[in-house]
Amino acid sequence: MTLSLDYSNMMISPGGIDQKAWAAAGKQFADAKRGFDSLRSGGTVGFVDLPADKKLLDQVTTFSAAARGKYDDVVILGIGGSALGPIALRTALRPSGWNMLDEKARDGYPRLHVLDNVDPETIAALLGRLQLARTLFIVTSKSGGTAETMAQFVIVHDRITAAKLDVSKQMVFITDPKQGALRPLAERLKVPALDIPQSVGGRFSVLTPVGTLPAALIGIDVRSLLAGAGEMAKRCDNADLAANPAGVYAMLQWLADTQLKKSIAVFMPYSDPLRDFAAWFVQLWAESLGKKRPDGTAVGSTPLAALGATDQHAQVQLFMEGPADKTVTFVAIKERSTDVKIPAAFSDVKELGYLAGHSLSELIDIEQRATAGALARRGRPNMTFHVDRVDAAHVGELMMLLEIATAYAGQLYGIDAFNQPGVELGKQFAYALLGRPGADAAKKEWESLPKSDSRWTV
Repeated sequence: MTLSLDYSNMMISPGGIDQKAWAAAGKQFADAKRGFDSLRSGGTVGFVDLPADKKLLDQVTTFSAAARGKYDDVVILGIGGSALGPIALRTALRPSGWNMLDEKARDGYPRLHVLDNVDPETIAALLGRLQLARTLFIVTSKSGGTAETMAQFVIVHDRITAAKLDVSKQMVFITDPKQGALRPLAERLKVPALDIPQSVGGRFSVLTPVGTLPAALIGIDVRSLLAGAGEMAKRCDNADLAANPAGVYAMLQWLADTQLKKSIAVFMPYSDPLRDFAAWFVQLWAESLGKKRPDGTAVGSTPLAALGATDQHAQVQLFMEGPADKTVTFVAIKERSTDVKIPAAFSDVKELGYLAGHSLSELIDIEQRATAGALARRGRPNMTFHVDRVDAAHVGELMMLLEIATAYAGQLYGIDAFNQPGVELGKQFAYALLGRPGADAAKKEWESLPKSDSRWTV
């Protein structure tokens, strides 16, 4: 396995990282790494250790083996990190149209659906076409208190019991090993429950059963996924910045934001299988780093998902000539699972003839290189992850690299990358409006807000 980061176009002049700033980056990285290592050794942060967690892997492989052949559909009830990681794995590691293939073409593995919202139209439509007796529902919530997920759970539980089916055969919980609402519910309903380690937060949980159970259920090689992640974790434990790809990525993004005012971090894979990987990265980076420091200073760059070559015809105009406030991270794929030759035809038409003899994989690769070069020529810094192929091991590598980079960036910004205080007030207001016990203070604060004024309504 080889995954490399080419950041030559981040060092361009003008527009890129200052050479003196980069020369000083080694010491800054060393301080950041020490801070992160302290969190790891103290047991606060555990996502780096997931590839070696045999107990978690055994939970997943034992359950998925027992479930083989019993279900036509698997449905995840979850939101945020509980949904984005599994979606990214499904899109990357199962072929396009997987959910539409018949059982024989899927080799007997079930389809995977993710209910990552509470829009009633989506939920009603999916539940209306499922055969409940042949469906497994994965309820994913570390706390068991996520309003959206718990609402989905209650609805599905009602459908299952109304159909006189055994809930323990149609559901599995993924939750905290000891705390939260789902643990006692699992015992009460006799529903099997797999663990999210206490030291792993939702957006860092893709390599726990949150991601690996649904992946295993649809036939993804989770051992290779974890092996790739483990190899990358070793590479990213290097104290030498120049040899640590996660450290380099974090440092480049932090310097670009804080010194070059590049406050938007575009993530742009040139690969349809990695389309949803970009959305996974956006949550990881945004929710981890968009924080206030202890002195009240707001920090964090804004991640933006794009897709090559599609967004060359949608967003690249902005990247090229709009405000110079962005870095662009490309993901280039060396080997694709298939290729299509472009036929030699219409040679007398200059707009078509030159394509003869090329292939689609060659075209998309050239498009990526050309876009990166054009941005650099205009003084717009960018870098490229080069991935051999989109398989389980390489996806695991890239996920682990970006998770560790996010953790390092948190140290550089001087914030806690593992909490999310900015979403709590909205949650408390929602609890108050729904009448949840214990939300009295939030209800009072809500009632003190300015009321909607008809003068400002069109």
